[in-house]
Amino acid sequence: MGDVVQVRLERMAEEVEDLERRGLFSRAELDSIVRRRRDFEFRLKRPSPLKSDFLAYIHYERSLEALRLLRKRTDNTKRKTKSKSKRIKSISDWAGVSRILTLYKSASSRFKGDLSLWFSYLEFCRQVNHAARMKKALAEAIRFHPKVPGLWIYAAAWEFDHNLNVDAARALMQSGLRSCPKSQDLWLEYLRMELTFLAKLCARKLTLGHNMPTGAGTDKWKEENAGDSFMALSTDAETTSTSSEDPFWKKGLLMLRIIYRGAVDAMPDSLHLRKGFLEILSAANLGDTDQLNNEIMADLRRHFSKDEAFWDWLARLQIGDVKDLKALTSDEAASKIKKAAEVYEEAVENMPTGRMFSFYAKFWTDVLCEPGLNMLPESGCNEFNFASSLVKVYQQAESGGCLTERLACDYVRCHVEIGNLKEARELAERLCSGSHFSGSGELWVLRASVELKWVTCEPSLFGKETLESLLCIVKRAAEKVPVSEAEDLWLLALKIFLNDKGYFEKLFKMAVFAIAKSSGDGTAIARAIISSTLQKDGIRHARDMYKRFVSLPRPSLELFKFCIELEFNLASFGNDCSSLANVRKLYESAVGFYPQDKELWRQYYIMETKVGTSGTANAVYWRARKTLEADLNSR
Repeated sequence: MGDVVQVRLERMAEEVEDLERRGLFSRAELDSIVRRRRDFEFRLKRPSPLKSDFLAYIHYERSLEALRLLRKRTDNTKRKTKSKSKRIKSISDWAGVSRILTLYKSASSRFKGDLSLWFSYLEFCRQVNHAARMKKALAEAIRFHPKVPGLWIYAAAWEFDHNLNVDAARALMQSGLRSCPKSQDLWLEYLRMELTFLAKLCARKLTLGHNMPTGAGTDKWKEENAGDSFMALSTDAETTSTSSEDPFWKKGLLMLRIIYRGAVDAMPDSLHLRKGFLEILSAANLGDTDQLNNEIMADLRRHFSKDEAFWDWLARLQIGDVKDLKALTSDEAASKIKKAAEVYEEAVENMPTGRMFSFYAKFWTDVLCEPGLNMLPESGCNEFNFASSLVKVYQQAESGGCLTERLACDYVRCHVEIGNLKEARELAERLCSGSHFSGSGELWVLRASVELKWVTCEPSLFGKETLESLLCIVKRAAEKVPVSEAEDLWLLALKIFLNDKGYFEKLFKMAVFAIAKSSGDGTAIARAIISSTLQKDGIRHARDMYKRFVSLPRPSLELFKFCIELEFNLASFGNDCSSLANVRKLYESAVGFYPQDKELWRQYYIMETKVGTSGTANAVYWRARKTLEADLNSR
């Protein structure tokens, strides 16, 4: 191994001497460079070199090459001020790049499956403009990863942009589509490439058309240039736009139509693909593509009329980005919003589903919440009408039986945000009382928060009857909603009743009962109650609280850990002499419920090593070992 490394270092001798002769690096710097290269070479000659070894070597060589180029430019600048002679390129000008390319080739050969390494290799080839190595690297990368669309796109883009070889780029795209027929990115980039090529041909035609002689000499000019390889040129009037009657444009549209048909045949159920085609065509703004746009739109309506996402996209297409409406006049913005609303109305009429109403409501919410859309009252689109339109959507969904849980919650929030607290309160009560949403924890939380807002706005209403009403809401929610789904409601109730001892005690009993009968995890609620009690009434009452919770059937491990941490902190500060005994009791209860938890035993042992004796720590260790080994043998 050492002999191989020595041979490689000796091959660098001429390069090192050239760098010193040209004054780009000092002798000390070159000695350091040789030492670093020797270290890297030995790392690569190990039986199984790591990818990080290659990457570190490549990073060092690229940094070194960047420094050499910087010093070379500085040296050339100084030389130009003294003389006009140019320095002839020597071995150091290409040896660094050659070494980096060799390292990339070795790394990619060893780690063939690493796509990031392949793309880094290709990108370096492109940066140093090494066409021969780029071709080989692309061929190898595609050979090992023929199912990666990004490689085909990269290769075609390089042929198209760098080599200006449209035929090779087209062949690569078509080969890629044969290997990855279901790749949307490949189809869209193929269309984009053909459109780009078509735009270049149109620009060439237009430029040559403007340069044509006009008048009596036009016919003679055409005859003289009839044998050229360029296509036949139109007159000046005809070159100002590409018409569907132009044979050249017909061929272009035929190519675009063929690509679209091929993509649709490969992925008949892809809405994203068709949308991408339309977006690319509209962004290209190239000639008369209305016919193709209409074909794609008709195809979309035919195949996706039962897809809510299609209708949402179609409606949003009428207005573009909601933020852009601020730049329009009130009448223009109102017209666009009206067109979008008409599409949504058609959608909910043809397909009244909860998802469709969600899209419709989201549209009005975006319009309503966008700052700066201050429409004039005479335009018919003022803020009040936006809000009423949103409420109307929710009403349509409710009357049509399409109100989902998410829509129901948004319905209540909508009334709250526009200031209709009375309507929000009545709606929340009606929805929670019905059979369809009575099990929704989020809706019960909304109902409680609306009740709280209602009494907050009317301080005279806040009293014993209000607290009793809120407690009743929590009780009814506990009967219908699992604890794990109504945590926010319990935490809200805890904040409300924290300063009233009687109601807090009632809430605590309700929480214990709810957690006991529920199969879900009520740790968050128990922790909140214990923490609140500790801050308000002290550790004695907090202990009474957590003892009640840990005595319930199957208490959670997280609850045990919380209580252990609480008692251990008190023991550490020395505030309570009984805390250490309580910590041991809690650990014993926890390992009784969760004897197979290794982390729990480990924490128990660490605690004894810190505050206990060697005897108690060893006892915990041997108990843990015996329990865990018995469990392992039973398996």
